[in-house]
Amino acid sequence: MEACIVIKSLRQLARHPTSLCSLIFRALADLMGLSPSVLGKFRGDPPPMENMVGKSPEPEPELPPDMLSSIFALLEVPDLVRAGSVCSSWRSVYTGLRRQLRQHKQRQTPCLLYSLAGENAACLYSLAEKRAYKLTLPDPPIRSRYLIGSSHGWLITSDERSELQIVNPITGEQIVLPSVITLEQVKPVFDDEGAIHKYELWEPRYTALAEFLGHEPSVYALDELRDYLYLKAYLFPDPQTESYIVVLIHNPEYQISFARAGDCGWTFLPPGWNYQECIYKDGILYAVTRTGSIDAFDLSGPTVTRKTVLGDMKNYICEHIYIVQAPWGDMLQVWREQPTVDGDAGSENIKETSKIFVYKIDMAAKKLVEINGLHGHVLFLGHSQTQCLSVEEYPQLKANCVYFTDDVRFISLYQNSKRDVGVLNLENDTREEIIPQIYCSWPNPIWITPSLTMMYSGLM
Repeated sequence: MEACIVIKSLRQLARHPTSLCSLIFRALADLMGLSPSVLGKFRGDPPPMENMVGKSPEPEPELPPDMLSSIFALLEVPDLVRAGSVCSSWRSVYTGLRRQLRQHKQRQTPCLLYSLAGENAACLYSLAEKRAYKLTLPDPPIRSRYLIGSSHGWLITSDERSELQIVNPITGEQIVLPSVITLEQVKPVFDDEGAIHKYELWEPRYTALAEFLGHEPSVYALDELRDYLYLKAYLFPDPQTESYIVVLIHNPEYQISFARAGDCGWTFLPPGWNYQECIYKDGILYAVTRTGSIDAFDLSGPTVTRKTVLGDMKNYICEHIYIVQAPWGDMLQVWREQPTVDGDAGSENIKETSKIFVYKIDMAAKKLVEINGLHGHVLFLGHSQTQCLSVEEYPQLKANCVYFTDDVRFISLYQNSKRDVGVLNLENDTREEIIPQIYCSWPNPIWITPSLTMMYSGLM
C-alpha cells in the first residue's frame, strides 16, 4: 500500500497533487456532456522551445468562478479540498462552496479510517483513489479514544473518562455529547473532595427503589466503564429540527438511549433489550435485535411509542445482525458469520468473517426473504452505520461484495488481535485484504464517508 502522506490537515493535500488537472477535465466533461478527448482539443500544443527563449510565458487562462464551482461540486471530498488549495482563486471558490454545502453534489465513496504511530495520528484510506492520507485529529488523542460509531462523516468516540464526543476528521469540528452520568443506568461515585472518581452501572437502571432494595451495581473506574457500557452509536439527520439525533446501544442488556442536538441528557427507551443495530427514517427508529426481531420507536411526538413490527427470526442469538435501507427501497437484514480461528503467535484467538446472508424484510408477511446476491450493489458492515450502495453511483467499488471491519463485542479487550478487515465476494465467499494488517491497530479500523458537514450551522 502506498505510504500515508504526512499532513497536518486535509487542506495541505494540494502539496501532493495527483493529476488535479485530469480530475478537473473529467468533471468538466461530465458537465458539458463531452469526452475528455474532445476537451483535450481546447488545450492546444505548446510552442516550440526555441520560440520561447527570451519571452515571458503567457498567463494561463482561468475558468470563470461559476464554472469552477460547478466542477468542484462534482469532486470527492479529498479532491475538493486539494483543489481548494491550488491557488487563491480556487480557494475562494472552494470556500464559497463550503458555505453552501448543499451545492456539493458528489456522492462520497466510503473510506477506511485507522490509527498510526503517534497519539493524534490517523490514516484515511480512500477506496476511490486507492491511497491513504494522514490526518491529525483534535484532542483528546485518537490513541486514547474508543471508536464506537461512524455516521454521515462523523465519528462517535469515548474518551478516558468514558464521556462521548462526535468529531469530523475532515473539518476537525468536535462536539461534546451529554454526560455519561445522565444515562439512567449510570450513577457517579464521588471522592472526599467531591470529584467523580468511579461509576456505578445499574441493571436494568438506577432507581431509588433499586438502591433501597439492596440491588448491587457494578463499579468501574473512569476509563473502564466504556469497556462494558458502550456497544454502538449512530448519528442520524433529524428533519424535524434540521439538526441531528444520536442513538446509543449500550449495556446492560443491549438497551437504547438517544439524545437530540442541544439536549442536556440521554433519554432511555424502555422496555426492549438485546438490540444490535438501528436505522432512523421519517421520525421512526427501527432497531433489530440479536434474534432478528425489529422494534419501531416513534420519536416524532412528545411521547415515545414502541411497536414490534417483526417477531423473532431466530430461536437463538446471532452475534451480528444488521439492518439497512437499500437504494431500491427494501429494508434488509444482514447476518454475518464469524467463527473463531487461531490467532497469530502471541495473539488471542480471533473471529474471522466467513459467510454473509442477505434478506429482504417483508413487513406485510412478517418474514425474511433471502436474496441471492446484491445485483450491482455493495454493503459496508462494521462498527459504523451499515450502508448499501450502488456500484453505478460508486464505480470504484466491487459489485456484489461486502466491505467489512471488526464488530465484535467488547473489542477493547482484544486490542492486540489481528483485525477482521477486508472484502468478501458474495458469489464465491472469497476474501481479500484492503490494506496490510500492519496498518490496522488500535483503535479499531472503521468505515467513514468523508463530509464537510458543519454541525454548528445545522447543515446535515
